[in-house]
Amino acid sequence: MGASKERTWLALIGYTLQIQPRVVKAIAKLSNKDQKRLHAALLLLSENPFPPASTKLTNREGYRVRVGDFRILYTVDGKKLIIHIVDVGHRREIYR
Repeated sequence: MGASKERTWLALIGYTLQIQPRVVKAIAKLSNKDQKRLHAALLLLSENPFPPASTKLTNREGYRVRVGDFRILYTVDGKKLIIHIVDVGHRREIYR
């Protein structure tokens, strides 16, 4: 089974989100509108960890998804079906 076919198959299984405490605090500081958008994006990630809009990071391990001006950085453990939400932040600050 090729990598792309495997990703498609894994996307059919529900994943568990594991969110770092600092990510929860960062989201809590945002406006209600941004909080709702990020919450919706996180729910979609739990259904499909490799959406078409996701991009593999080049300078470190993991992936990113754009949500307006914000980015969600995450890693995927395919064997345990867990998505680790590493960081969430504004696009100009998230990669520092």
